[in-house]
Amino acid sequence: MNIEEVREYCLQKSGVTEHFPFDEDTLAFKVAGKIFLLTSLSAQPFTCNLKMDAGLVPEYREKYTSVAPGYHMNKKYWNTVNFADGNIPRKELLWLIDHSYAEVVKGLPKKVKEELNRL
Repeated sequence: MNIEEVREYCLQKSGVTEHFPFDEDTLAFKVAGKIFLLTSLSAQPFTCNLKMDAGLVPEYREKYTSVAPGYHMNKKYWNTVNFADGNIPRKELLWLIDHSYAEVVKGLPKKVKEELNRL
């Protein structure tokens, strides 16, 4: 997957917005103001930081060499995933994005979750 495919996929999700919160190179996708995916527009290889349930983090880091502790993130919950090397099947990459989104939504207030469901 490339950045455009990831961008299109993320923006299809309920309540998602895109921002450049740190500089003009670091793109963040947010739901209800909370980041669920971070990436660099210029870094090679193409990687994304994604949130994950802490219980699954060790399993994914062992299963895939393309999954590493989250760069500049809380390593208990965040992974940096190499999208460019082809080691992770596309279906699994999409699941990782979905899971990150769901993990962030899970922590939102009930009222915000209800609003997202109406969108």
